[in-house]
Amino acid sequence: MPDFINVKYEQTGKSKKTSELGMREMQERAFAARTAQYLLIKAPPASGKSRALMFIALDKLQNQGIKKVIVAVPEKSIGASFGATELKQYGFFANWNPNPEYNLCTPGSEKSKVSAFLEFLESDETILICTHATLRFAFDGLDEKKLNGILVAIDEFHHISADGDNRLGEVMKSIMTNSNAHIVAMTGSYFRGDNVPVLLPEDEKKFTKVTYNYYEQLNGYEFLKSLGIGYHFYTGRYFKKQPDRPVSALEEILDENKKTIIHIPSVNSAESSREKYEEVNHIIDVLGEMEYQDTKTGVLYIKSKRSGKILKVADLVNDDPKSRDKITAYLRQAKNQEDIDIIIALGMAKEGFDWPYCEHALTIGYRGSLTEIIQIIGRATRDSSNKTHAQFTNLIAQPDAENDEVKVAVNNMLKAITASLLMEQVLAPNFKFKLKDDNDFEEDDDKDEHTIKIRGFKLPTSQRAKDIIETDLNDLKARILQDDQMLKAMPGNVEPEVINTVLIPKIIREVYPDLNEEDVEAVRQHVVVDSVIKNSIIEIQGDKKFIRMAGSFVNIDDIHIDLIDQVNPFQKAFEILSKSVTTQVLKLIDEHIQSIKIEMTEEEAVLLWPKIKEWREKTGEAPNIQSFDPKERRMGEAIVFLRELKRQRMLNEQ
Repeated sequence: MPDFINVKYEQTGKSKKTSELGMREMQERAFAARTAQYLLIKAPPASGKSRALMFIALDKLQNQGIKKVIVAVPEKSIGASFGATELKQYGFFANWNPNPEYNLCTPGSEKSKVSAFLEFLESDETILICTHATLRFAFDGLDEKKLNGILVAIDEFHHISADGDNRLGEVMKSIMTNSNAHIVAMTGSYFRGDNVPVLLPEDEKKFTKVTYNYYEQLNGYEFLKSLGIGYHFYTGRYFKKQPDRPVSALEEILDENKKTIIHIPSVNSAESSREKYEEVNHIIDVLGEMEYQDTKTGVLYIKSKRSGKILKVADLVNDDPKSRDKITAYLRQAKNQEDIDIIIALGMAKEGFDWPYCEHALTIGYRGSLTEIIQIIGRATRDSSNKTHAQFTNLIAQPDAENDEVKVAVNNMLKAITASLLMEQVLAPNFKFKLKDDNDFEEDDDKDEHTIKIRGFKLPTSQRAKDIIETDLNDLKARILQDDQMLKAMPGNVEPEVINTVLIPKIIREVYPDLNEEDVEAVRQHVVVDSVIKNSIIEIQGDKKFIRMAGSFVNIDDIHIDLIDQVNPFQKAFEILSKSVTTQVLKLIDEHIQSIKIEMTEEEAVLLWPKIKEWREKTGEAPNIQSFDPKERRMGEAIVFLRELKRQRMLNEQ
């Protein structure tokens, strides 16, 4: 199956260059905001967030009156990212030297770590590293005033949420409410996959945001030229041969010559056999035959049945503490390309896990969280001399009409496509959009290939709307793409104008109830325009620039917001899908979408009325509500809706 997305990069080297202080581009951007009490750093995996925190924390300790620094990471293995680091030799004024005694990301009970945490608060030491769990447990019964004058840094900040059941979220809110502590929050994900906001709007406003986007990061690499994102749908079990195929789906996709992380299915997914250790054994059988396991390192040595060569495999699914500690210690020390070939994981190796040689992130089963997907992709997007291309592949069970779980499989497929749509938006270059009018004269920014002027374009009036457009557009797109109504509308079952001018602003009002209608429209236009442009192809012919939207070329100087509103910004992936799966699978998807009615609003019905009249003139008949064409059927539903609306109004007037 072809890639849904294939993005090419310019290899500028910019994101890897360092300043006179030893900082990369992202770290410089974050350091410029170092005096903020609450700082949120949104930057991709491998952009250097750990070191950015070191620079900021050391400045707060030396120049801003902060007495201590607490760094909290989601799991023990990530604590190694904050170990002693030489910074002075590269131009900074101090080194990062935490006392190993207060690195609590080590084996041991949480009870002893909580004691060490509390001792640290009373000691003369300045840096402590712990897990999110230790921070949560230590906070029970702790007087928040003890954190006055302390910097609390939370890595992988998306683990927090505004959900009342999220203990880490409660801890952070309590710190902000009851102490003068500083907070640095870091995340490689721009969104949560479960629709729960990371921060409530009133708390989010308190944070200074530093954003470094994925395109900036990957475009500035030295070696990586391209990134592919693809989906592979299969029947039966992913590790078993099928009657119509000589090899299993896993064998079709798995290339032993590429450094690969395989994430086996979540135990709750349709693709899982519910026996995680057995799944590891199945993968080993697909690879070849196990020769032996190194008792010191835990590495499995597998003789490949394809080539006969020995593959070094790490099993991170085995959750026996001794086995896990052995192999994770080996992987942390692995510095050479030859040290490991394949890693098999379930929950680990997603966040803060650095294996730069990884070329292929192969994930089996749909991941319900967009955050998780982007973290997994991030394992393969490190820059390394052994690769010019990085690949993410998702193996997903294909819907089967005979299977009782057909609806689950269809939903998983739709959500996987939705994830690819969002990733296309995240990974593409960013554009600036401005209002164009007839009195425009050419300015310097008009020559910038990433600045586009649009007639009829609305600019935001409030600072809140400006901030949303500047830093939260991808978060908002994630919310839009996960909305149930949108999921049913995106394949082309609803007119593009309805998607763009009815459904999207409805979601914006729900997410940002504090925006007035003017700013809702400005944010809406930015979402739609940004999505359509990133989904289009821009070409230069002579001294003119053209953009291909929905199959037709338009002079970029003639673009009007009304024209863009006629384009479904999310349909491309569904068109790719229709060429890649069977007619039967497409029928199952369509039946599933149609089985759940899309609600009709007066706004949509009024918008469809001119199209209904146009249909009548063209065909001589009214749109048929029983039609197989989803757009004709939708217009038929609009007629029924408008008749009922008229009847209700007449009754009310009597």
